[in-house]
Amino acid sequence: MTDTGTSRVATLEREAEKLRKINAALMSRVERSTDQQLNAFSLFETAIALDQQVRDRTQQLKQVLQSLEKTNGRLLQAKQQAEAASSLKSSVLVSVTHDLLQPLNAARLTLSALTEMVSEPKGVALTDQIDRSLATLEDMLRTLLDISKLDAGVLKPEFGPVAIAALFEALQQEFRPVAAKRNLALTIVPSSVAVQSDPLMLRRILQNLLANALRYTQRGSVLMGCRASGDDVCIEVHDTGPGIPEAQREAIFVEFQRGEASAGDTAGIGLGLSIVRRFADVLGHDIRLTSRPGKGSVFSVTVPRSAEPVAIPAREQASVDHRYGGMEGAKILLIENDLSSAEGLASLLEKWGCDVAVTISKTEALERIRALDGIPDAIIADLHLDNGETGIEAVDVIRGAIKTSVPAIIVTADYSAKAASDVAAFGHELLKKPIKPAEMRSLLSFLLASEQPATRL
Repeated sequence: MTDTGTSRVATLEREAEKLRKINAALMSRVERSTDQQLNAFSLFETAIALDQQVRDRTQQLKQVLQSLEKTNGRLLQAKQQAEAASSLKSSVLVSVTHDLLQPLNAARLTLSALTEMVSEPKGVALTDQIDRSLATLEDMLRTLLDISKLDAGVLKPEFGPVAIAALFEALQQEFRPVAAKRNLALTIVPSSVAVQSDPLMLRRILQNLLANALRYTQRGSVLMGCRASGDDVCIEVHDTGPGIPEAQREAIFVEFQRGEASAGDTAGIGLGLSIVRRFADVLGHDIRLTSRPGKGSVFSVTVPRSAEPVAIPAREQASVDHRYGGMEGAKILLIENDLSSAEGLASLLEKWGCDVAVTISKTEALERIRALDGIPDAIIADLHLDNGETGIEAVDVIRGAIKTSVPAIIVTADYSAKAASDVAAFGHELLKKPIKPAEMRSLLSFLLASEQPATRL
């Protein structure tokens, strides 16, 4: 082959190689373009699929939210129904308490008036027996109502600082006559400490422990006092009674279980210690019992110490006064819608030398005052009157009408903390039904002696 032929072949090979490279480049560009078109379509399909999933999830979420709204609606309705039921239970129990204690209050007031008319020993013994029976009935009713309120969930503790001194003094006044009748020595050691508890529930616990100790002790003494226990205060009630065998120590805290009472005692049906345990559980207080058969028992309740000091109201201490002066000729305005209770209390007040005007509402009371053109020396009013009226409201209206802040006593069968706080907020005195005549006489005597003479009714 000549050089010219060889050169031409080489040129053709170079051109062919160049064409192959150009072809490869074009093919690569075509392939990339095709891939991009396919990817765009794939992304489009994916976007459509995701959009549908978002729509599906949104619809599902809407359904879930609607279901939650319906569920929340049902829960809210159930909560409202539960609150309404609880409120109804509370109002029914308050009403039942009032209705049950009203005739008992009337009976005890009438009996007190009758006692002052009876002079023969046999008649005195009979009235004493009736009084003991009524006291037993009162204690049973009060305890059963407490248990009912706890079971219904409408009795809730209201914690606050409680001055032991004031609590012990009230219990001393309450149980001193009981101990004297049983020829027992009652010692309640005063204390300056304050504890954190519900004052009404704690008082009921100690009332029942003292009543239990006095009931089952035939001779000797009952002692109540405090001792420190770390950050707590242990309130103990000691007695020299028959003691409790170990096998019975848990059973006595069960309803309708009672030990062997002292001779001649028929009181109690085994509810006192049951209510002690129930109140202690609600309050979170520890109840303990140690006993030596034939020697006596010690019941104790452990209560947290309060960091807040509590002042003892001077008026509360002074109101326990047994001189009973200044009642002769005193004008008493009585507002009581229960006629039996009104008659019983009026009869008792008249026996003490008072001049009593009996009314059933604030309207009648105002009419009576205007007709007689006078001002009462004191007002005694029931807390719950007819037509939703309250004794607090009646006293306020009467004071405004006569422009004189005459002393007032509010009486009630409502043992709730709210009732007590409502009365205290207006500065009135409070007595719980059934009214204890000695307590009424002492308080009324103090109020009359403390006030300046008013224009006669």
